[in-house]
Amino acid sequence: MTAAPLAQQDAVPARRDWRDTLRDATDLALLGFAVTLAALPVLTLAPALATASAAVHDRLTLGGWPDLRTTLSRFGRALPAGLAASAAGLAVAAALGVDLVALATGRVPGGGVALAGTAVVTAALAGYAGLTVVAVGRTGGRGWRVAARVAARTGLARPGTWAAAGGVCAVAALLGILVTPVAVPILAGYALAALHAVAARRPTARMEAP
Repeated sequence: MTAAPLAQQDAVPARRDWRDTLRDATDLALLGFAVTLAALPVLTLAPALATASAAVHDRLTLGGWPDLRTTLSRFGRALPAGLAASAAGLAVAAALGVDLVALATGRVPGGGVALAGTAVVTAALAGYAGLTVVAVGRTGGRGWRVAARVAARTGLARPGTWAAAGGVCAVAALLGILVTPVAVPILAGYALAALHAVAARRPTARMEAP
């Protein structure tokens, strides 16, 4: 008669306490520094983000971080396609940054309306990029083209998820401006975790085989 209640008690997962939260926060901070170091050559930004996204996905789905060998292997496999993705993403970011600065300083006519419109477009593209990073992380850091298509379908089917991802990127960018430079890398790990959390609330479309 007591077997069932005991089995039910054994099935209850252990409650998390402040030490678990602190451990996760520390792990994400270290992940942010790792992404920053891996992205120092600039064109390795996309492979670094893909590898880190895959690590966050493992942590959320498997309950643990991948080992160093797995992480390095993923980074190596992500390099060929990731270099092109980095170049494309940085080119778009640079163009939008120049537009925003020109509008904000009055060098280009348009005023507040044009500035607000450009800011909205920038946030939307950032949200799309964030969903793409989440999608590529779900396949071990590979398949940028497929991930981009999945992110596009997700954005069109679930505008709220797209907007939330854009909001995460916007908040991370704002905090990056406000905090001291040494703390900026920490934001990368937290932003990745937030993007995965946003996508998990409304799961993205199924990832096709690369």
